[in-house]
Amino acid sequence: MFLRDQGNLPQAIAYLKQALTDFWRVLGNDHPATLTSVNNLASAYESAGNLRQAIPLYEQTLTDRRRVLGNNHPDTLASMNNLAGAYESAGNLRQAIPLYEQTLTDRRRVLGNNHPATLTSVNNLASAYESAGNLRQAIPLYEQTLTDRRRVLGNNHPATFTSVNNLASAYQSAGNLRQAIPLYEQTLTDRRRVLGNNHPATFTSVNNLASAYQSAGNLRQAIPLFEQALTGCRRVLGDEHPQTRFVYANLRAAMEDSSSE
Repeated sequence: MFLRDQGNLPQAIAYLKQALTDFWRVLGNDHPATLTSVNNLASAYESAGNLRQAIPLYEQTLTDRRRVLGNNHPDTLASMNNLAGAYESAGNLRQAIPLYEQTLTDRRRVLGNNHPATLTSVNNLASAYESAGNLRQAIPLYEQTLTDRRRVLGNNHPATFTSVNNLASAYQSAGNLRQAIPLYEQTLTDRRRVLGNNHPATFTSVNNLASAYQSAGNLRQAIPLFEQALTGCRRVLGDEHPQTRFVYANLRAAMEDSSSE
């Protein structure tokens, strides 16, 4: 949704709540468009960091889509993925990982190995394994996803950039900065070229490259990049956006590291 993508989360949530009320009134609780509206509101709450409101809505949507659309409908599988992602964001990996695994199995069976949604499931399961500290399972899945996305979607697709970024992150987590930093640099170059300098994903790449430089002890390169990412986030997303606050915290930590040298 445009408002959410531009960082105006309070306005986006208000709009989505009104839209959901209208869908309930005009189409009823079980119409597929109504269920999509519930899902979208949950996604906006999640983007705002409000998982207490997001998770019950995702759970409700999954239950309703299973009942109305069936277990094998792509929208039902999307709801499983979204709920797993919210559980992961909440740190509940015991519920997230089995749900990701189930979603991947079902998407492979229903959609096939090369469907973009299936590749998303491989990526998301890798992310959950990484969050659990299981890099031995995460890294091969990230590598597989990157290979498959390059083949299916092409080198310039935003999802391919995400895979390059995620693989770099896993290498960084494993302490392999020699492989991580060139991948972060490549992702930043590609996102600037394809998405532009003001896209939130580009800011993420600036932040992540800065983080890798910091991990390598190169604060002279890290701090200006954190500052650049923060300036962009503030301008495009606003001071209160979760991504802005995250980058600000990273910059403060790097400045503290620099002052202690």
